[in-house]
Amino acid sequence: MKKLLFVSLIAFLLLFSCTEKKQKHEDRLYKIETIYGDIIFKLYDETPIHKENFIKLIESDYFNDLLFHRVINGFMIQGGDPDSRNAPAGKLLGEGGPDYTLPAEFVDSIFHKKGVIAAAREGDDVNPEMRSSASQFYIVQGKVFSDEDIEKVEDRINASRLNKLITTYLEEEKLKAYDTGSIIDYETLLPKVREKAEEEFKKQGYYKIPDFKRKVYQTIGGTPHLDMAYTIFGEVVEGLEIIDKIAAVETDTNDRPVKDIKMRIKKL
Repeated sequence: MKKLLFVSLIAFLLLFSCTEKKQKHEDRLYKIETIYGDIIFKLYDETPIHKENFIKLIESDYFNDLLFHRVINGFMIQGGDPDSRNAPAGKLLGEGGPDYTLPAEFVDSIFHKKGVIAAAREGDDVNPEMRSSASQFYIVQGKVFSDEDIEKVEDRINASRLNKLITTYLEEEKLKAYDTGSIIDYETLLPKVREKAEEEFKKQGYYKIPDFKRKVYQTIGGTPHLDMAYTIFGEVVEGLEIIDKIAAVETDTNDRPVKDIKMRIKKL
């Protein structure tokens, strides 16, 4: 009986220890140190691939002394390009990173409110799967939106959706023509492709920003036109004012701060 109790006690302690470690892992916070102050953030469990990759880079001191190389007031601050370390003044940055990308991890309940951290990526024309840069990230500053502003964003999102359908169907027709050796009559083809795209667009329905997101964009602010297009994997929990300070600095024609803003990222 005593042996059974002893074994049970060990099992309980092991379970408690594992649970405690898991809780600590889930609640782990990180800090971005800058000359303007510290930004404290957490990483989302809902985007595990991005989370574990970012932790790996932090633990290897990957981000230390890199720059916030792209800053747009009212939009976002971006960093994580390894080429920015000791980069000469005025050098165009934003092309560097590890030799791999990450698959998109879109979560509808996670959206581009002020303070979220998301992965930068190449454009849809060369990156239709919307894969993320492994190291470059941005922190949303954004702005507060009125009802009219949100309606304009919805129009923009829906126009983009329709254009993607048109592009997809047009590429399909090009492939067919290539396979058969046919010459494309664009004057005849384009109206047909557009009609097909519009029919599919109507089936899918006009996208409206949900009320729970709308309320946040009208109070806290953000960048709603980026939703479900860039993977969000974390969120600032302290230091939103530091984002504003960095976003307000003087920049050159490439949106690079005139005075370098270095970062160091560490686990708390």
